[in-house]
Amino acid sequence: MSDEGFVSFGEQGAQLTYGSYLRLPQLLDAQHLESDPAAHDELLFITIHQVYELWFKQLLHEVTAARDAMLEGERLWWAQHLLQRVHVIERTLVQQVDVLETMTPQDFLQFRQQLAPASGFQSVQFRELEFLSGARDPAYLERFRGITDAERARLERRLAEPTLWDALLAVLRGHGLAAGSDEEAAASLRAVAHDRSQYAVVWALAEALLQHDELAAGWRARHVVMVERMIGDKSGTGGSSGSAYLRSRVPLRYFPVLWELRSAL
Repeated sequence: MSDEGFVSFGEQGAQLTYGSYLRLPQLLDAQHLESDPAAHDELLFITIHQVYELWFKQLLHEVTAARDAMLEGERLWWAQHLLQRVHVIERTLVQQVDVLETMTPQDFLQFRQQLAPASGFQSVQFRELEFLSGARDPAYLERFRGITDAERARLERRLAEPTLWDALLAVLRGHGLAAGSDEEAAASLRAVAHDRSQYAVVWALAEALLQHDELAAGWRARHVVMVERMIGDKSGTGGSSGSAYLRSRVPLRYFPVLWELRSAL
């Protein structure tokens, strides 16, 4: 039998390797310390935040696909599956804080001064996630410093495109339920909650969005406690109020109607 058309998984004559597929030379050369002499924990700090950005990229990939599936109304099971994956990744984001907290405040202070004015506030992907989830605030574009034209265009696109909440409203309408206003959506969601046998997929998606909201809030809360443990009430390297700003973001809710529904059941 000819081997033509079959893929060989052996290394003989292979053109693609583990390292080349994952772009490991470029990936492992992306951690450049600013401290001189080199502070031991700066590598950990860089690695953790680069890993966060990789997870943010994956979350954007999954959340965008889930939203699109909900808007199309064709593969709601797929949207539910992707949102479950989002939940697992978000739990991983919280767990990563434990690794960062193995760095003491003294060790962080060895290189913190070299970070200014860089700041986590400048994470474009994190802000994209917030916009896509429903926390759309055009004022952020005015407060961002140091982002490129391409990054600004990405944020503007996220501000203009449908959110996850818009997608859930489309699902409600696709099931013959009113969703022209928050009041109508709330009434429809109450009907869904009281008839889960008929609206099982709608209820499952609403709960998946609420879970996403809760896990995002959990990450914000865990993050601010870590910052307070690390730098107390010092201002942020980007000029923000530091932990005070982060704590002000903890109560943020992407889907207030879903939270208010609990009181109306």
